[in-house]
Amino acid sequence: MKKLALIVMLLTLHFATAQESTTKLTVTESEEYKDKVKANDILSIHTTESGLTGIVRNSKRDILFDIFDANLKKVFNEVVESDKKETFVGELFYDNEIKFFTVYAPKKTERIVYCHIFDIAAKTHKKVKLFETTVEKKQLLFSGQNKRQTSFAISPNGNYFAITTDNIKKNSNSYTIRVFNSNNLSLLYEKAYQEHEERFYEHNDLSIDDNATVYGLGKLFIKGRSLKRKGDANYEFVLNKVTQSGTNDITISLGEDEHIQSLNISINQDELHLLGFYSEKNVFKIKGGCNFVIDTNALAVKRKRSYELPIEVYKDLYGENRADRKKSKGKEISNFYVDYVLQDNNGNTYILAEEFYITQTYVSTGTTGGYWVTTYHYDDILIMKFDAKGELSWGRSIFKKATAPSYNAFLKDDQLHVILNSGKRLTEKNDGRTKVSKGFLESTALFDFVYSADGKVSYDKIQDNKGNTYYTPYFGTFENNTFIMASDGRKKKQFMILK
Repeated sequence: MKKLALIVMLLTLHFATAQESTTKLTVTESEEYKDKVKANDILSIHTTESGLTGIVRNSKRDILFDIFDANLKKVFNEVVESDKKETFVGELFYDNEIKFFTVYAPKKTERIVYCHIFDIAAKTHKKVKLFETTVEKKQLLFSGQNKRQTSFAISPNGNYFAITTDNIKKNSNSYTIRVFNSNNLSLLYEKAYQEHEERFYEHNDLSIDDNATVYGLGKLFIKGRSLKRKGDANYEFVLNKVTQSGTNDITISLGEDEHIQSLNISINQDELHLLGFYSEKNVFKIKGGCNFVIDTNALAVKRKRSYELPIEVYKDLYGENRADRKKSKGKEISNFYVDYVLQDNNGNTYILAEEFYITQTYVSTGTTGGYWVTTYHYDDILIMKFDAKGELSWGRSIFKKATAPSYNAFLKDDQLHVILNSGKRLTEKNDGRTKVSKGFLESTALFDFVYSADGKVSYDKIQDNKGNTYYTPYFGTFENNTFIMASDGRKKKQFMILK
């Protein structure tokens, strides 16, 4: 009996030792607090230089504005009544102020855009009507936006912000840029662009400079709205330049057999870069990365480059033995969507994209029929680093499985951190891969994947989640060299701070 007790004690001690935190970041947690109003996920979270954190959430009938001090104790709360026909469409942050945008649809064809000004330092909130317009039937104003809300952009000096809306009519497509003065919310100018009777345009990304010049990037479809036509891309990427005096645009392309899968705008040392992925097979696959450097004065492509995925990407996904075979046969990866475009102090740019797709399974219930189960897959992560000149430095990937948005990323001290939840023990497979997923009945842990400047990775555990507060990195923010994320609870809330 004593031997058995000793064995159990040793196993318990070994297990506890194996589960200790290994992260090199400083980890602290705030005090727990209770919400008076049951709220949904975080819509906006930002931290000022003085250490105040502002958070915007929504509930069934209200929008919640909270402020927390440097110790993440709540010091301000305001509940603003909203209508069920008022929806969140985007947010911007500059200095101490969150601009939080909503669209109100009082009628089928009427749309009103509001700006909620949430001053974190002054602890104030006000709601201002920006503009109103009409649409056809139940059309949205921001149907072309992606999940990172790139229909809104603010200038580097914070003086101006731009909003792009798609105003599709029955017999034509019409798109509008509105530029506002950030200080008094006055309309500086409004311009229509990409007006076509036959060709459909889909907005992808937006940028505005300190002179209130707007750059809008999107897909102009050749015929109809399908991404593919006879196996080839049915669109071409177009960069629009919009100023108070007029509009202009250029087509962005690689070779005849290279389809640009996605592009995002990055301003690097006063140069406008378009960074993304391309394919040689179809628009849903990725063969490698590409970069276009734009002469903004002449609105022309100064130089363009494309790079195949590095062998390390294949090794991370398929293992040592299969990586060379996959790459030599031209294997392309599929269904990746850009989540983050991050830039460090040396002008290096990191692109992170996640594999996303949906499956449906029919579950039979016998004689009563059955039902369909829809599963959302948030799986592998692709990482590519470009240097200040736009040359590819390295590429890696994370072999991951998840069914909800699960990760966040930030740059700190020349290292890339990817924060995510997974099974408590990362599986080291025989082929060299590290599998990041949760096994059946396995408890979870919070991990920090750290990439050095030259692409080497370490897997650091922040905490085992069993017996601890469960945090959701996806709803986090990195500002002032600090990452803050909230817990998953509906009523009881807590924050984790990583420095």
